[in-house]
Amino acid sequence: MTKKIEVFPGDEVAEVEEYLASDGTFEHDGKIYASQIGILELDDDECIARVVSPNPPNVLKINDTVYAIVSDIRKTMATADVVAKDGTRREIASDTNATIHVSKISPAYTDDVSRELRKGDFIRARVIGVSPSLQLTTKDDHCGVIRALCGTCKTELVKKGKNLYCPECERSAPRKLADDYGDVKI
Repeated sequence: MTKKIEVFPGDEVAEVEEYLASDGTFEHDGKIYASQIGILELDDDECIARVVSPNPPNVLKINDTVYAIVSDIRKTMATADVVAKDGTRREIASDTNATIHVSKISPAYTDDVSRELRKGDFIRARVIGVSPSLQLTTKDDHCGVIRALCGTCKTELVKKGKNLYCPECERSAPRKLADDYGDVKI
């Protein structure tokens, strides 16, 4: 049987002899306390004390799909600032600086990050690591560049074959494109 009670941070909710601290709780000196506002669930079957928030923080987890802007390119990796998590409008509560290793950009072999991503590109990526730092991959078909601007004239690039093309400068630029490049509304 599960008992449910509304609690606030710092409220004592259980003893460690009866329950284990779980989500939304912490243990100190043999007692379990709430670490967030929410509904206390004391699960007698599993012997777990947890607090479920009605409006939980938006924390990134492995396999989450995120949207990011490439902030820097290096020989073996790109860095990006995560701006949103797919399926939610709430601001991200965890670290938003991420890296994408060259081996995680494309399913095909690549040894030059700048042939796949460029600074300022809007990308869709999947979270593959959260500790010790946020790590992303764009290897999946649905991941990659979803919007890019020309490096010379800042005109939005259009998809032409497997590359991007600037209608103003008439220049082509390779990228690791998402399967729906150009159809994504930002």
